[in-house]
Amino acid sequence: MRNAGLHQFATTGFAGTPLRAIASEAGVAIGLISHHFGSKDGLRAAVESWIVDQFAAAITEADAAAPDSVADTAGRDAAVAQMLKANPLIVGYLRRELLEGSAGRTLITRLARLSLQSVDSMRSGGVASTDRSRVDQVVTVMIRQLGKLFLQPLVDQVVDSFSADERPAAKPELTITVRTPQN
Repeated sequence: MRNAGLHQFATTGFAGTPLRAIASEAGVAIGLISHHFGSKDGLRAAVESWIVDQFAAAITEADAAAPDSVADTAGRDAAVAQMLKANPLIVGYLRRELLEGSAGRTLITRLARLSLQSVDSMRSGGVASTDRSRVDQVVTVMIRQLGKLFLQPLVDQVVDSFSADERPAAKPELTITVRTPQN
């Protein structure tokens, strides 16, 4: 049921998804969704918890592969990128969440908290600076991991809008940098 909810929410959005569509995809009676999750909002909370768990598992996997048990930013970013590549519905869900937004924006808040734990772990492990503010570091982590995910399709569309003979041999890849203005 959760996977059917993820699929429906990722493809048609939370507001555009009736419980009946989720029940049909999951092959269950509509009442079973209410029984397990309490409501459509409860199902969304379960979907979002699973998404956060996937991010946490990717970070844990990167740390397990690191020589000093704390992966650096490149290792963690690579693990998250691999997880997202393996889970395109998470990408779809995140895009919809960003574009449509939910009243509480709980998913982004939960991912920011996970990123803060990650930053604190890297700081303690000596692989992240303690000179920068934690807020700057969390914003940088989230933008680095999610920014390209959201904006690369725009870059691809712009390139594809040109005739084939004008397009570059390789599509430009988006790189994102976050800077905090100096007062």
